Amino acid sequence: MQSSVTVQQRQQEQRPVPAPARPAAAKERLAALDGLRLLAALMVVLYHYMAFNAGAWSKPVAQIFTIGSWPASYGWAGVELFFLISGFVICMSAWGRTVGEFASSRVTRLYPAYWFAVIATALVSVIWPGINNVPKLGDITVNLTMLHEPLKVTPVDGVYWTLWVELKFYLLFALVIWKGLTYRRALGFCVVWGLAAAFATTVNVPVLDALLLPDDCWYFIAGIAFYLMYRYGPNLVLWLVVASCYLISQHFLMQAQTHAEKYIGRNIPEWPTTMLLTLFFLAMAAVALGWTRRIRWGWLSTAGVLTYPLYLLHERIGWVVIQHTEPYVSQYVLVPALIAAMLGAAWLLHRFWERPLARLVKRGMNRALADMRTARERI
Repeated sequence: MQSSVTVQQRQQEQRPVPAPARPAAAKERLAALDGLRLLAALMVVLYHYMAFNAGAWSKPVAQIFTIGSWPASYGWAGVELFFLISGFVICMSAWGRTVGEFASSRVTRLYPAYWFAVIATALVSVIWPGINNVPKLGDITVNLTMLHEPLKVTPVDGVYWTLWVELKFYLLFALVIWKGLTYRRALGFCVVWGLAAAFATTVNVPVLDALLLPDDCWYFIAGIAFYLMYRYGPNLVLWLVVASCYLISQHFLMQAQTHAEKYIGRNIPEWPTTMLLTLFFLAMAAVALGWTRRIRWGWLSTAGVLTYPLYLLHERIGWVVIQHTEPYVSQYVLVPALIAAMLGAAWLLHRFWERPLARLVKRGMNRALADMRTARERI
C-alpha cells in the first residue's frame, strides 16, 4: 500500500502543470494592447476613407489618393487584429467571473456606445441621403438589439457585422466560464473549437459555419493562447496552438482580401497582407511574453477607450462629411481633419454618454443578477 502511494506521488510530481499565474495578470491594464487597438481602428478608418469606393469622393479613390490609397487598401485587416486582441482581453477579463458577471460586463461594454451610434448614424443618413440608404424605422429598432445580422435586417452601418462575430465568440466562451475558467479548460476550448471549425469547413452545413466561425475563429483562439502565455508562461503546446492559428488564418485572410478587393475596385498584392498578419502575431507575442510591460504611456489608455466609439461612428458619417466638404477642402487636409474630428466625437461620446449610461446599465445588471440569486435560493 505504501509503495503504491509513493508511485502515485511520483507520477503527480512528474506531471507537467502550468506555472503559477502572475500576481497582477488578471487585473493589469496593458497599455500596449490599447495602442494596438488604436492602430487597428485607424487602419479601418483609413481603409474606409482612402481605399473603399463608397461614392463619397467625386472620383475613384485611387485617383484621389494616387499613393496613399495603396497602403490604405490593407486597412481592412485591422478587423483581424481586433479579433486577435479580443481573444486575449476576453480571456483576461473573464477570469474569476461567473457567466452572469461576464454577460453583465459585455452588455455594459458594448451597448451604451452602440445605441448612440445607431441613432446618430441613422439621423445623418436621413438628413443627408445619397451615399447611405435611408434606413427604415423598423430596421433601426432591430439594429438597436445588435441582432440584425442573424435576422437578416439591413445594418444602419456596414461596420456592425463584426459585432455579431464578437457576440458569437462570447456565447461560445461562456460555455467555459460556466464551468469555471481554468488553464486546462481554456486550452481545451481552443483545441476543441479549432478542430470543430476545421470539421465544419468539410461538411458544408450553414448552421455549423454560423456557429463555429471557421473563417475568423483562429484569431480568437490565438488571442486566448497568448493570454495563457501571459498569465502562466509559454510552453510548447501554447506555441503550437498559436502557430497553427497563424498558418490557417493566412488561408482565410486571402479570401478576405478577395472580398475587400470588390470594394477597392482593383487587385492588390498578397504579400503585404501576409506581412501584416505576421506583424500582428509578433506584436501579440511581445505582449504575451511581457516585453511590453514598460510601455505605460497614459495617453494609450485614453486611446484604448476611444477605439470602440471611433469604430462605430466613423464610416457612414465620415462619408457624408467627405461628400459635402470635398469641393472646398484639399483631400490631404480633409482626411486628417476628419480623423481628428472623429476622435474628438469618440471622446465626447465616451465621456458624456457611454460612461454615465454604462454605470446605469451595470447597476441594473448587477441588481438583476442579485434578484436571480435570491430567487434561486428560494426554490
